[in-house]
Formats: sequence, C-alpha cells, structure tokens
Amino acid sequence: MTRHFVTFTPGDTTPAQKRALRREAARAVQGEKPARSTRKDRALPEPAVAGPFGPGIIHGGYWNVAKALIPPHQATSQHIAGIYPFVADSGLGHRGPVIGVDLNADALWHFSPWESYIDSSDRGTFSTNILVLGAYRSGKSGSIKVLTTRSIAFGHQVVVPSDPKGEWVAVAEAIPGGRVIRLGGGTGARLNPLDRGPRRSDASDEQHEQMVKQRRIGTLIALVEMTLNGRLSAVEHAALMDALDRCITATGDRPTLRGVYEELGRLAGETDAAFRAAEGAVQPRFVLRRFVEGDLSGLFEDESTVEFDQDAPIVVTDTSELFARGDLAAQLTQVCSTAWIQAVISDRGARRTRYVVREEGWRDMTSLASLQMFQQWLKLSRHYGISNIVILHKMGDLDAVGDAHSLERSLAYSIVGDIENKFIFRVNHQEQTALRDRLSLPTPHVEMARHLRKGEFLAYVGQYSYLVDCFATSTPWEFELFKTDDAVSPADRDDAALRVIDAGDIESFWPEPREPLAPDAGLEGWLTPMETPFEREL
Repeated sequence: MTRHFVTFTPGDTTPAQKRALRREAARAVQGEKPARSTRKDRALPEPAVAGPFGPGIIHGGYWNVAKALIPPHQATSQHIAGIYPFVADSGLGHRGPVIGVDLNADALWHFSPWESYIDSSDRGTFSTNILVLGAYRSGKSGSIKVLTTRSIAFGHQVVVPSDPKGEWVAVAEAIPGGRVIRLGGGTGARLNPLDRGPRRSDASDEQHEQMVKQRRIGTLIALVEMTLNGRLSAVEHAALMDALDRCITATGDRPTLRGVYEELGRLAGETDAAFRAAEGAVQPRFVLRRFVEGDLSGLFEDESTVEFDQDAPIVVTDTSELFARGDLAAQLTQVCSTAWIQAVISDRGARRTRYVVREEGWRDMTSLASLQMFQQWLKLSRHYGISNIVILHKMGDLDAVGDAHSLERSLAYSIVGDIENKFIFRVNHQEQTALRDRLSLPTPHVEMARHLRKGEFLAYVGQYSYLVDCFATSTPWEFELFKTDDAVSPADRDDAALRVIDAGDIESFWPEPREPLAPDAGLEGWLTPMETPFEREL
C-alpha cells in the first residue's frame, strides 16, 4: 500500500529551511517503513510432526498446508479468452423481439430473421428461413408462438397455411384482428389452388405470366404424383399441361380443378389426339375426380369463396377437420392450401414481412414435384420478405419421403440441411447420428440437445450458436394460451396414497340378490342367472 505525505511551508521560508524540512519529512517516512522480511519469515511455522498431514490424523490438530507445486501457465490472449467468464457471448444485440434468456450470457436474447439478414457483421445470416426440430413435448410449438406473436408488434404478419391440429386457431382468436379460415366441417369455404394471385409490381408481364403458369402446373403435378406415388410420364405431363391451357382459355384465365378435370375428360375422349394424349389424360383425371366428386369435394375444386386479409396480424387456415380423413387427404389438403397462400402473398411490392409457419413440414415434401416447389419457394423467401418456419419432430420424418437412397429423399435432406437458422429442442437418443450426419452439429451440442428442458433450445444463427430458455420470459397469459398438451392432465387424486376401507363399508361392495335366496342356496345359487319378470311370464 502506498502512503503519501504532504508538507506545507510558509512563503517567507528560505531555501535552506525548505531543504531542512524535506530532509526531516524524508526521515519520518523512512522511520515508518516496516522492516523487510523474507518469504521464509512469512511462511507458516514448522509443523510439529513432519509430513503432508501433520498431527491432524493422530492428535486431532491442524493439517499441514502443502505448498503449491503447479507451474504457472502461459498462453495467448486468444486462448485465454476461452476461460470463464470471458466465454459469455455478446448475443445478437437488442434488435427484434425478446425470445428468451441466453443461458450462457445470462442476458435477454433478441432475434429477428430479417434483422439478422441485413446485418453485415460476422453475426449476420444469408437466409430468413428457420428450421425447428424437437421431440414431442419439448416446447417447440410454444416457443414458435412466442416468436411470431411478439413479432406482430414489430409489423410482421403471421400466416399458417395449414393448421392440422387446430392449435393456432386459439392464438388467432385471442389476438385482436386475427383471421381464421376454416375448411371442412360444413363451413362452405373453398380455396382455389390455381388462383392467379396479385400482380407482381417488380416483374414484367412476361415474367409474371411465366411464374403464374409454373406455379399452376407445379401444383397440378404435385397433386397427381402424390396420389399415384410415382412420377408422371411424358404423355401424362403433356396431357395435364394441355388440359390446363384449355381451361385457362375457356374460363378467361380463371382455371379451377373442376375445369381441368372436365378438360381431361374431353381430351381422353378424343380419338385423334396427337402424341397419344388421350391415354395420358386417364390417370390425372381419376386423381382430380377425388376433388370434384370424392371425399375432398367442396373444398378446392371451384373458385375461392374467401379472401386473404392482407391487414390481419395473423391468418390461420384451419384444416383439422380434413386431417381425420387419412394421411393422403392430409397431404393433398396441405398442398392445396399452401399453393393458395403462396399465390396471394407472392408480391414484393406489398412491402410486408411475413412468417409462414409450416406445421408438419415434411408433408410439403412428399413427391419430387412438391419438393421442387418447396425448394424454389425457400429460395424466393428473401425476395418476398418471407420467413418460412419449417417444423419437424425428428429428422426421421423425412424418411417418409421417397425410397431409401432415392432422389426425393436426398433432395429433402438437402433442403432441410441448407436452412441456415436452426432451433434445436430436446431430441431423443435415436437422433444423435442424424444430427451429426445430416445437420453437421458438433458432438457436444448433440449430447446437450438430449438433456434440454422444456422450452430450451440451441439456436444456430449464422456462424454462432446460443443456448436459449424461451419460457423464462413467458407471461402467464402466453403460457396458458400456447400450451398444446391440454388432453394430458395430472390425476385429480393421488393413487399412490394408501386408502384404508372401513370394515362397515365392505358389505356395500358385495352384490345383493334381487330376490331372496333359499337358506340352502350354495355357490350354484349365486352363479345361476336369475329370471327376469318378462321371462317368468313366458
């Protein structure tokens, strides 16, 4: 500890007197300095018993303090930065809504895919899409609802093209201005997947016409291939395009699935059709018959009866009634509803950023045509200001796409792996290999993902990763609204507690005969069925 001395001298003091005062102050300072001591003098006294333990074990006294023999460690500042607390990351900043708490930095974690996309630093990303992966009851659905609903205050719109479980309906109804489009169940609402959609303000007439045509033919091919579980032949493809062109001409550029179905019927009846187009029209016509006359009729075959609300904070298409009709019906429904949503929001001139939440995302990738449409849509998401949130329960969901080692399955894994932003929730033990091989996650992260609690997830944004607890910032209103396991509730009583039956109540459990038995009635009297009054009358 450094001590300072200050001397005050009168103004009329001579130089000799000043020197004398300085010598006197120096002697006083020197006299107060403690005597120098060696390290040996400052050490603990020698123990009474030699050895590392001293007399502690034998006599209950003190233990000897062993001298530290650890050599000092030298390293560069880059390596020293890995020592806690310097491992705490600075996060993504304060732009965007609060999603949760960064458990490594013990700070609020903000995230917005659009803010990360425009970030030119090393923390920026090159995509606005998000992959969400997690086991059942890991909190992924509730966390995504926290992200999207809190983003509404920042001007973003939430769009759910297909809600198979109806869990987003409650969210839309709870938010002022939310819009719900219900399909099936006698609502009478119809969506036309071949709708033209709004005019793109940033494209020429030729470019816009080409995009509309590609979207329409892509939707038709996806529906047919998904139903047939195979690829269309060249003749069937040509017949489908010919029928679409005829329908566009006949309806004044307002084609419907019913119109294409009828044109395929006319084409199949033409005996002089070129390139055997009549034969190619048979299979696609049988597929579209399901929408016109089958179990999916009244939903997608005619012109739309509802409109997309551009100003609503959240728009949900409720398809829960249709998913009970089978897996194929669910996939066809999701393709049609998604195609209609894509047609009405594909306008960059709208200057509106949107979250497109794709529940059961693997259903959008069940055929080669749907995979190509999905891949193209992900690539154009930045162009339209859209963030696609693809939700999967496990990487094994993609095993339902095509056969093993097929082009479809390889393309599905490639699409999922290319999504730069990833939210990994708790996963099962069987997912370790898939996470390492398919998503290239580090082994420590994979092991950590197995032990995450509900609402915690590993967030991969660009080149950085974060451990986030989403539910740490949830309000009671959000927690009650976003939970999706209402059907599973704890028991209303504790079955583990021992319940003693009173001896007087035992008789109440014994069945009483409806008629008095004879005194000598034995076991046979109890087991013999008694006659009813009706049987006695007979």
